[in-house]
Amino acid sequence: MGGVVETGEQPPLSLQHTFLTGIAAMATVGTPSPPSVPRHTNRLINERSPYLLQHAHNPVDWYPWGQEAFDKAKTENKLIFLSVGYSTCHWCHVMEEESFKSKEIGEIMNEHFVCIKVDREERPDVDKVYMTFVQWKENKDALLESSQRILEALRHTSEIRVQGQESPPPAEEVMDTCFQQLSRSYDEDYGGFSKSPKFPTPVNLNFLFTYWALHQTTPEGARALQMALHTLKMMAHGGIHDHIGQGFHRYSTDQQWHVPHFEKMLYDQGQLAAMYSRAFQISGDEFFADVVRDILLYVSRDLSDQAGGFYSAEDADSYPTTTSREKREGAFCVWTAQELQALLPDPVEGATEGTTLGDVFMHHYGVEEAGNVDPMKDPHQELKGKNVLIARCPLELTAAQFRLEPGRLSALLQECQQRLSSARAQRPRPHLDTKMLAAWNGLMISGFAQAGATLAEPGYVSRAAQAAAFLRTHLFDPDSGRLLRSCYQGKHNSVEQSAVPIQGFLEDYVFVIQALFDLYEASLEQGWLEWALHLQHMQDKLFWDPKGFAYFSTEGSDPSLLLRLKDDQDGAEPTPNSVAVTNLLRAACYSGNTDWVEKAGKILAAFSERLQKIPITLPEMVRATAVFHRTLKQVVICGDPQGEDTREMLDCVHSVFSPNKVLMVADGDSAGFLYRQLPFLASLERKEGKATAYVCSNFTCSLPVTSSQELRGMLSP
Repeated sequence: MGGVVETGEQPPLSLQHTFLTGIAAMATVGTPSPPSVPRHTNRLINERSPYLLQHAHNPVDWYPWGQEAFDKAKTENKLIFLSVGYSTCHWCHVMEEESFKSKEIGEIMNEHFVCIKVDREERPDVDKVYMTFVQWKENKDALLESSQRILEALRHTSEIRVQGQESPPPAEEVMDTCFQQLSRSYDEDYGGFSKSPKFPTPVNLNFLFTYWALHQTTPEGARALQMALHTLKMMAHGGIHDHIGQGFHRYSTDQQWHVPHFEKMLYDQGQLAAMYSRAFQISGDEFFADVVRDILLYVSRDLSDQAGGFYSAEDADSYPTTTSREKREGAFCVWTAQELQALLPDPVEGATEGTTLGDVFMHHYGVEEAGNVDPMKDPHQELKGKNVLIARCPLELTAAQFRLEPGRLSALLQECQQRLSSARAQRPRPHLDTKMLAAWNGLMISGFAQAGATLAEPGYVSRAAQAAAFLRTHLFDPDSGRLLRSCYQGKHNSVEQSAVPIQGFLEDYVFVIQALFDLYEASLEQGWLEWALHLQHMQDKLFWDPKGFAYFSTEGSDPSLLLRLKDDQDGAEPTPNSVAVTNLLRAACYSGNTDWVEKAGKILAAFSERLQKIPITLPEMVRATAVFHRTLKQVVICGDPQGEDTREMLDCVHSVFSPNKVLMVADGDSAGFLYRQLPFLASLERKEGKATAYVCSNFTCSLPVTSSQELRGMLSP
């Protein structure tokens, strides 16, 4: 695949007549094997992006996205070949090996095109705009002639706007339709919402939890909860979950969650930590809490910069051994039966005669002598004879098989996992993308903050606060008050910024604001709340569409982009406008600014047609619709944040899943910012010297309660 962009008669900076005939999503291997001949070096050697640096030695004369490339295309009257990818993409590695490392192909590309490389994680705006109009046309003249027509059509189809005086759609109707659509696509056996490939889709699970909370006494509510919890359990048992190295891979290639695409993404870890925290909060099942700890262990150990930020991703591919010359997908994670038998030879006392640790472990995790990967899921035969660990049966059944107590079996499996982890540490690690993105760091801060509050683990809240401080130091410009998109691990563990920093996009603001609200509720430090409200004002200024309503994904100041889009589908991450609705409602509750409630309603109105016809494409916005119509509850606790009675109240609030609440603590001088924002708080006080809770709606408060049991009853949606 390949892509070309043609610059026309207008100055290249405006790109008025820019055309795309295709886009290649391509990347490269993480650590190339030692070269036998001197390598080429191109302009990408001066970039900070790990993806661009990986291509710095291709014979293709790559340019980064920018004016130099546009000017060259205009001067030489050449088409632009645009390649968009990211550093941990497996199929991108395949494309690079087969095309961009070829000297002959490089010569052809250099002669006929100006070649531009874009890291889609640095510049999602470029990726989304050009993916919007992929035409596989070949005739340059035809492209030029149809330029304005294509652009006008694209502008029309990309518009999402309120028509007339539309109001937000009715919540019950939209919620019920979304639930029915999800229910029809649900896999009753293995969970999830497709046959294969199968993605985690946290947006679906978040919707189902909210649907359950609002319909707890109905059969539909019970089914929604069952669908969400079963999916989370099957994922945790499956091969998509790394049973040795913790964390979750990107997706499963099969229906059973067994054989994953082995890449690990930060945005998945952050969202799944939040989902498993909610599953524990709702069910009380310690299984889900253990999965949360598993995810956060992985992120703390393998995706954390010492300055406090979180790295973007780990690659799917790696060298099988230290002497290998070729990378293979999953090499770091898979096992042969012989390896496991050699590593786990110990006899198990009290078990069936002759049983070894290896026997127990291999039975529980579905290991087969010839490998347990279906050849149909292994097109390049990289996993032939290998095993992807998957918990095939409940702990109790494995225990019964070997005549062991479940508690003893659990300890044995943990010993095996530690031993295999040590063995795996001797293998060459996959490439680590040490780019740090504001948006994805926001998702991970939310994961740590929500887990810390729900599991009563202050260490997780501290880690979230450390990461938020990192964002404020390295991805925020205090002079302009604006977020930056990305920064990078530099030499000697420093943090570096590119020569021309990339300004934050809508998703950066939305996910960071959400994170700061979550962190405030977990830590009660009002500085995070104050920063969140500042960023909400800045988001309004930079991205709001006053004509069509809702937020554009990008600012309007970049002339190299043809369109300002509004994403209209929740995917691996929720679309920013979906999260923005809830953020605006939370911001209004913390500030008293009712204009934000009005903005939230306008977003829902702008997406009204889509929400009513195919709400399954926007489950997070459907969830937000219900929150909008029910009005958020302001749970106010008056008491010393360090007092035992206050902590008891806070623990109660954190233990209840209530999707339409915000939490705040109002206590004298420590609540100065909140008192300035919400004067009505000054009238609330402790009763009988005890920590006292109020549940308020539209700044009108309930009678005070001083017992956690009474408060719990008031938190129901």
